[in-house]
Amino acid sequence: AGKAFRKFLPLFDRVLVERCAAETVTKGGIMLPEKSQGKVLQATVVAVGSGSKGKSGEIQPVSVKVGEKILLPEYGGTKVVLEDKEYYLFRDGDILGKYVD
Repeated sequence: AGKAFRKFLPLFDRVLVERCAAETVTKGGIMLPEKSQGKVLQATVVAVGSGSKGKSGEIQPVSVKVGEKILLPEYGGTKVVLEDKEYYLFRDGDILGKYVD
């Protein structure tokens, strides 16, 4: 996967993420059909842009780093396919939050 990101780098305040896999089995061991799984809102950051320009021209860095787990909005993002894997491109301002250990 690392080789794909040398060919693609998000611009400005964009963040490239890989959504986490959907839960297919409940805690009780019941298999869930695809329709009832719901949309996965958690993702891992795989690449970030350099940041956006502020009003006075200085660069404001992106608020997340590569490898962090984040919370995404239910809708939005641009689907990007790199080496047969699906990734999504979001603006830094669209990210709802990040998980901390």
